Amino acid sequence: MTTEVEVSNVDEKFQNGDGEISELNGNGFTEDLNGTDSQSPGGRIIRKAKRFHRQNSGPDALVLNGETKTAAQAKQALAVNKNSRKSRDGRGRGLPKKGGAGGKGTWGAPGDEILMEERCKDANDPNYDSESEDEYFVEKIDLEVSQEELKKVLEPVISEYYNHGDTSEVQETLLDLKLCTLKPKVIETILNMALDHKCTHRELSSILISDLYGKVLTSDDIANGFDDVLNSLSDLTIDTPDAPTVIGQFIARAVADDCLPPKYMRSYKGNVECAHTVSALEKAELLLSKKHGIVRLDNIWGTGGGIRPVKYLIKQMVMLLKEYLSSGDIHEATQCLQELEVPHFHHEVVYEATVIVLEDGSQRAADMMCSLLKSWSDTLVLTPEQVTQGFKRVYDALPDITLDVPAAYTLLERFATLCHKGRVMGSDLFQELPQRGRKRFVSEGDGGRLKEQIM
Repeated sequence: MTTEVEVSNVDEKFQNGDGEISELNGNGFTEDLNGTDSQSPGGRIIRKAKRFHRQNSGPDALVLNGETKTAAQAKQALAVNKNSRKSRDGRGRGLPKKGGAGGKGTWGAPGDEILMEERCKDANDPNYDSESEDEYFVEKIDLEVSQEELKKVLEPVISEYYNHGDTSEVQETLLDLKLCTLKPKVIETILNMALDHKCTHRELSSILISDLYGKVLTSDDIANGFDDVLNSLSDLTIDTPDAPTVIGQFIARAVADDCLPPKYMRSYKGNVECAHTVSALEKAELLLSKKHGIVRLDNIWGTGGGIRPVKYLIKQMVMLLKEYLSSGDIHEATQCLQELEVPHFHHEVVYEATVIVLEDGSQRAADMMCSLLKSWSDTLVLTPEQVTQGFKRVYDALPDITLDVPAAYTLLERFATLCHKGRVMGSDLFQELPQRGRKRFVSEGDGGRLKEQIM
C-alpha cells in the first residue's frame, strides 16, 4: 500500500522530541519527513521524500537549497522556482530562455527573417518550384564601366596628365576600370582632347598612347580607336578645321612608335568616301614616305616646354632679343617668348636682356629693352618674381661681367634707373643695386690740393 505524504502547512506539523518533523500516515505509523526510510507493518521499506527540516537557529528556521529561510520565504521560493523561466539548477547568467525570442510557435527575435534561407528545398512545400529551386553556384561578375562613366573619369585624368606628364598615373587609373570592350574609347578620348590643345599637349598625347601600348591597350584596340576617330572626322572638322592634318600626324606618329602596323593606311585605300578621312590618310602616308621619315616623326609636334634643353632655350631667348633690337616689334618678341612655353624660365630673358644692354652700352639699347620689359610686365608675361630673380642674377654675376665690360656698374645703374622709373623694378630691388668703390681722380674734387694740417 502506497503511503501518500501531504504537506499543506508546515506550522501544522507535529514535532517530536528530537526536533524532527513527522506525521501519521494512513496506517497510523509515523513518517519521518527528513528523508529517512521506515518500515511498514507488512515489512516493506517505504522511501521517504526529503523535506524541509529545522535547525537550531530558531523555531521557524528552515533550510532550502543550502540557505536558511523562514517557512513563508520557503513557500514563496517554491512558487517562484516552479513558474520561473530561468534555469532551475542555478547555472547560467540569468538571461531568459532563447534570448527573449520566444519558444515554440512564436515569430522569433526581430531580424531573424534576414538570416532565413529564401530558397525552398522541400519538394512537399507549396512554395517549392522544381525549375527555379535547383542547385546553383554564385560567380563573381565585374561590371563593365559605361561610356559616360569612362568619359567622366578619363577626361580629368588626362587634363592632369598634361600638367605633370606622368603616364604611370593614367595607366593605374585605366587598370582600375573594367574597360573590356571600351578600350578603343580611350584612344578616341585622348585624340579628341588633343585636338583642342597645343602642340606640347599633342606630343604628350602621343607619348601616352605609346606607353599604354602593351600594358593597357593592344594594337587592335589602338587601331579601332583610330577607326572611330576617322569615322567621326567630319564632325570634328566643324570645331577644329585642321583636324584631318592633326589626325594624320597622330597616325604617322603611332606607326613610328610601333603602335599601329604600317599596313593600317593601305586597308582604307579605295574604301573611303569622306574627303576629310582621305586627307588624313594621305597626310600620314606623306610623312611616312619621306626620307628618314620615321626619325623625323619623333619631333613632329616640336620639342616644347621643359622637355627642351636649357642651352637651346637660352639660345632662342638671346635670338629673339637681338631680333627685337633690330626690328623693334614688341608683339613678335612676345609671341616668340610665349611659343617657348617655359613661363617658369622667364627670369632668364630678364637676365639676358640686361646683359645685352651692358654689352651694347648704348642708350638706345637701354631704352628699347626697358620698353620691352615694361610691356611684358604690364601684360603679366613676366611676373614680379621672375623680374626680381632675373635682376638678382645680374647682381650676383656682375663681378664676372665686369671683366668683359669694365663700365658694367655704371651701365647697370643707368639701366636700373630707367626700369625703376618705368615701374618694372620695385624700390626694394632698386636699393639692392650693387655699388663698387673706386679711386677719386684729381679732376673730380680738390684739384690735387692737400688738406691743411691742423696744428
